[in-house]
Amino acid sequence: MNNKLKYLILCIVTFSAVQTKAQVTAKNLDYYLKQAELTSPVLKDLNNQHRAAGIDSLIVRATGGVQVTASSAGMYAPVIRGYGYDEVLTNGQALEALLNVNYDLLNRKRISNQLEGIKIQSDSIQYAGQLSLFDLQRSVANQYILAYSSQEQVSFNRDVVALLSQEEVLLKKLTRSNIYKQAEYLTFLVTLQQQQLALQQAELQFKNDYATLNYLAGIADTGRVKLADPKMQANNLAITQHFFNKRFDIDSLKNNNQKNTIALNYKPKLGVYANGGYNSSFILQPYKNLGTSVGFTFSVPIYDGHQKKMQYHKLSLEAQTIAGYRDFFTRQQQQQLSLIRQQLEQTDALFPKINEQIRFSKGLIEVDRKLMHTGDLKVADFVIAINNYLAAQNLLRQTQINRLKLINQFNYWNR
Repeated sequence: MNNKLKYLILCIVTFSAVQTKAQVTAKNLDYYLKQAELTSPVLKDLNNQHRAAGIDSLIVRATGGVQVTASSAGMYAPVIRGYGYDEVLTNGQALEALLNVNYDLLNRKRISNQLEGIKIQSDSIQYAGQLSLFDLQRSVANQYILAYSSQEQVSFNRDVVALLSQEEVLLKKLTRSNIYKQAEYLTFLVTLQQQQLALQQAELQFKNDYATLNYLAGIADTGRVKLADPKMQANNLAITQHFFNKRFDIDSLKNNNQKNTIALNYKPKLGVYANGGYNSSFILQPYKNLGTSVGFTFSVPIYDGHQKKMQYHKLSLEAQTIAGYRDFFTRQQQQQLSLIRQQLEQTDALFPKINEQIRFSKGLIEVDRKLMHTGDLKVADFVIAINNYLAAQNLLRQTQINRLKLINQFNYWNR
């Protein structure tokens, strides 16, 4: 019975350990980017608008064909003791029930222009959707970098606390052996407590950064997670500048489409119609008032106070505005990309120096540990070596974060 109980306890402990380990899931940047794209209501809205634009094009094509309508109207104007509407004008009563067929003969160019306008609108919505996606990806990537940095800070602080805790045990023994003074031990103990507080603050900061990351990505996750290294690289250090210029191209196409619309409004319009049904005043042989009719409509504008010229001038001003914004944005984008590229080069140049400083600081700590074990080193000197190592590691981590953020910005603008 005792053996069975021991076996059961061993199984429970093993299962609990496996379950605890399984709860810590590894997730990378791509996971959060995909989740943010799937859950974004803005992207869903713009996608629905893009689909609705396709329906609009079908509607325009339908309006360009034959239009059939049914209409009916009835009227009765009584005359009581000689009082009432003049029957010469009203005929006293009337009934109309017609089936009408209309078709515009000169509408092909107008329909083509409307379809072109819908396509431009669809391209504009598609551009807005892509821009929203890029903005969302940039925000999520920035927050992922912050959360990953906080996670690495927690890991580093744990290692430091573990190192200092080991040294504290030894130093306590050396202090009891009168190799070190009590004041030196207390100085070291204060340093250990400071690092323990720093670890707690780092853990709290990671929780906040991770919660913000989940919020941006639309994820409800309270489990333990380990964020993978983002490993971001600049897509292309050469400046391309393609995507953001599309909005100016779309605005130009929209301006040209409006010009075509104005021109078509001043073209002649010709339409034909036919109807058939019942139309009677009931005065004479109403049973014979079944019939049909055909006809046409024609109109051509002659003079409207030079409105066409004024509308063209207005669109010309808009075209100048578009060109001005395009030139300004192109210059600003080029300057921004050049600045980011320069900052990346300067940041990369810092890593060898920082790594060398870390190597020296770590080597000094190892030497100081050996000397402290024999009582040949002041505790204050060891604390200084620890602080120098911490400062170098923090500088390295901050430089890595800045580099990742610069890459994220460069990849966003250089599309």
